[in-house]
Amino acid sequence: MEGRGGTYFCGSRRLITCDRCCISMVFPSLLFLACFHTSQLSIYVDQLAHNLSLSKSSFSKGQILCKSCDMGFCSRNPSSRSGEYLEGMLSDYMGGKANKLRPSKGSSTRLVSVLTCLQFALAVYATFLLYYMSPSVDLRAKPDFSWATRIAHQWKQFMVTPHIVSHYQEAANSSLISHPVTPSQVCEQEKIDFVQKKSNDAKMIKLKTELYHQVLDFQRGAETLAELMAMKSKWDLKGGNVPKVTVILNHFKRKTLCSQLDSLLHQTLPFHHVWVVSFGSPNEQSLKRIVENYNNSRISLISSSYDFKYYGRFQMALQTEADLVYILDDDMIPGRKMLQILSHVAGTDKYRNSVLGSIGRILPFRQRDFTFPSYRKFGSKEAGLYLPDPAYDITIDRVVQVDFLSSSWFLSADLIKTLFIETPFTFMTGEDLHLSYQLQKYRNAGSFVLPVDQKDKETWGDSEHRLAYVSETTVIFKDIVQIRDDQWWKALSTGYITQWAAMHPQKIDALLYAHSVQQVKALAPLLEKFRSTVGKKVYIVVSGGGFCSCEDAAAALKWPKSVCRERRFKIFDLGIKALSGISNSEVPLVQSVYASMKGLIKIHNPSVVIAVSDIDSNVKNALKMATETNSTPLVLIPASSVPKALWMADLRSTALPNWNKMRLSISIITQNRPNSLSRLLKSLSNAYYIGDEVAISFNMDSKVDEATLKAVNAFVWPHGPKLVRRRIIQGGLIRAVSESWYPSSDDDFGLLLEDDIEVSPYYYLWIKYVLLSYHYDPQVSFPEISSISLYTPRIVEVVKERPKWNATHYFKSIHPNTPYLHQLPCSWGAVFFPKHWREFYVYMNMRFTQDAKQNPVQIPKSRTNGWQASWKKFLIDMMYLRGYVALYPNFPNQASFSTNHMEPGAHISAKDNVIRHDKTDFEVPLLNQDFKNFLPNGKLPPASKLPSLNLFNQALSLKGLKAAGAKLGQDVLECKPTEVVVVNHETGLPSHCATF
Repeated sequence: MEGRGGTYFCGSRRLITCDRCCISMVFPSLLFLACFHTSQLSIYVDQLAHNLSLSKSSFSKGQILCKSCDMGFCSRNPSSRSGEYLEGMLSDYMGGKANKLRPSKGSSTRLVSVLTCLQFALAVYATFLLYYMSPSVDLRAKPDFSWATRIAHQWKQFMVTPHIVSHYQEAANSSLISHPVTPSQVCEQEKIDFVQKKSNDAKMIKLKTELYHQVLDFQRGAETLAELMAMKSKWDLKGGNVPKVTVILNHFKRKTLCSQLDSLLHQTLPFHHVWVVSFGSPNEQSLKRIVENYNNSRISLISSSYDFKYYGRFQMALQTEADLVYILDDDMIPGRKMLQILSHVAGTDKYRNSVLGSIGRILPFRQRDFTFPSYRKFGSKEAGLYLPDPAYDITIDRVVQVDFLSSSWFLSADLIKTLFIETPFTFMTGEDLHLSYQLQKYRNAGSFVLPVDQKDKETWGDSEHRLAYVSETTVIFKDIVQIRDDQWWKALSTGYITQWAAMHPQKIDALLYAHSVQQVKALAPLLEKFRSTVGKKVYIVVSGGGFCSCEDAAAALKWPKSVCRERRFKIFDLGIKALSGISNSEVPLVQSVYASMKGLIKIHNPSVVIAVSDIDSNVKNALKMATETNSTPLVLIPASSVPKALWMADLRSTALPNWNKMRLSISIITQNRPNSLSRLLKSLSNAYYIGDEVAISFNMDSKVDEATLKAVNAFVWPHGPKLVRRRIIQGGLIRAVSESWYPSSDDDFGLLLEDDIEVSPYYYLWIKYVLLSYHYDPQVSFPEISSISLYTPRIVEVVKERPKWNATHYFKSIHPNTPYLHQLPCSWGAVFFPKHWREFYVYMNMRFTQDAKQNPVQIPKSRTNGWQASWKKFLIDMMYLRGYVALYPNFPNQASFSTNHMEPGAHISAKDNVIRHDKTDFEVPLLNQDFKNFLPNGKLPPASKLPSLNLFNQALSLKGLKAAGAKLGQDVLECKPTEVVVVNHETGLPSHCATF
């Protein structure tokens, strides 16, 4: 009779000796049930019959039935019947005595009593054995039950005496007996017949050591093993909160399973389960024998003839109900304290959302030629680090964050699923990098190599490091290296923040995103403008997958396709299809774009992210989330307007982040000139707003006519909110203009337009360009500029003679088309700054008088002294006294961004106005082409290079302008000749005098 774990035999003398077996012996008047374990309880039927004076006939109807208790098997010689052994045994030992020995009635009663007691005792013993042998009971963790074995032996000696073995038993033994197999007999040990590799290259030792110390310096504050174990942890082993840890051992050919199991069975923190994973292994049968002979219900073999490669073990980990998972390669033999150390660290707040291990890599650093080397490049400092690295005497004394772990991974079971969010670059290799990449990208989880106690090998994750080291550093296949190089470069190109990226934060001017080939073509002019501008750095990101591949984008940009294979920052392919695939849901698309762009923005720190405004709404939302996460402005420009915004490349990187800050509020003053109003509105509608929101408001006096009302009501403004105001009591031009707008914030700029003005299509571009260059650039301090004029004057209007004046001729020695600063504010199309407008409100309120002669400010030789009915007169006074200026355009033929058509109104052709106006002196041509072509060097000059004029069109420095105002001494505060009034810009109220 053969059973699991050993061989059993049924014979005439020794009925059974087995590990696990249940035997039913059926006598004519008795049922025996006995279960036997390794204690080898032997029943000798012949001796029992002799001592109890049983006849041969008492067994003539008996049967021996051998059955399996636990996957064992009973067998016998098929040519023998169940009673033949007993027949032969009784013939040999009893012979003719059968006729002499006749049991009496009393002896039969005694026999039944004895057998009944024996049956009860054996039943109790069998109950204990069945309990301890059940699959749910761990024999190694339960108390010893040798006391039951000792009792059984005592009973055997009391009831049974050894006897001579008959020739029947010898025949059975010869065919059925085999010896029990122990784990030590089936285990095979890996031969480690090589020494640890050591480098003798002093230069490389120095370079690698320096790089490692640079990493440690950057990761300042990393803990030692003792400090880690002193941290408060969720898993308090002493307090009883013990985690369940499932250990997954991946095996293929190595002979290390027994060493791993021995180490795990003696861990200071017991494991919950061990799963030995064998996928397509040629050693499957050997692994099976080892697992079976360890005879531990917590150790299981999971095998398949199909090779699931490196991802299979992680797929198995998804099935665990444990708290933590420890995945080990077959070259890792952990020290006996590893489960306790790993569990403790994984329970701390700092490392709870992390993957921990014992071996890791830091990916390559950028070289001097701005390319990245292979991670296997020999003799290169920039190739990165392998940690720990005995070849260079690099040991891990403090926890180190790495780019990916090798050979072992310890993490929360919940984090495992992150590995499968994106389709891997390949299933052939690289699961280690893919895990760390996905964890960082989607869970913001880091990868850490834990420190060890060099004096205590039980704290090591790889107590025999030579095995792991030879796998990592000597088994190199060119095709595998190329695949892994492509893989980590793909990860870095899609937002993986490596240690190099963290240690060396980049700074670029712009990051462009295109979701389709058409969008690549639309953004191409801006991309090339940035790339051709000295000192500018810009990259483009494409969606990849089935939307727009890198190769398609390169073709659209007329770049060689080799740019998609270079390890150089230029174009990034997100490979969105790896996540979204075929899906009708927007969630994968949003998630993929968001996660990748978030990482890329963090790595490269662009001043702005630029995309076309008509991009897919889901992609737009993803870009908004990614930019908001990194506090980076997202600039959305209509595809048709991109060629009009090329001047963006001329802005400093410090000014670009303020692209979306400014808000322009257009305030139109109108009453009874509907035709003029319609002309103005048409010109405003035809202007380029490059996707910005612009608010518009209509300010009508009480005497507005019906045609004007209808024109205002019918006007549709697609660029922002529209507001209509109408006065109840006629206010006049001063109130109509000055009360038409008040800033809502320091970023709210007011464009005041009377209805006889007309604007150029480029007017808004000019305003935005000037504001970003001179107002929103932190490197530029320009508090004197109070407004931006859209109009270029042809006369000097503040003197009585009103002589003609041409800025192009005046500044030809500097540059004929240079913009300039003028102390005169413009009323025929100008943008006013919020801080100065508040200041003007307060000043006008303090100085307004009905009688012009009572106004205390009298500017020498200025005809503005008598302009009592003009709001402009008070603004001129304030600018003169405090040295403020306006910026004016200067283009050929005095072409401007606005013009005045000189139509009859409150001043022009008014009955009480004795001055006659020549229309040609005021009406200028509108600029209908890109202004960049006319500017010095094709861009706005630095603020310090702008020429400045006083109120009378005479060249004077900004300091000279302030000196002239201070000398007049007629401001609202009495100041010294070397001081000007300083105001509170939040309220506009005068605060104190300050030296200029």
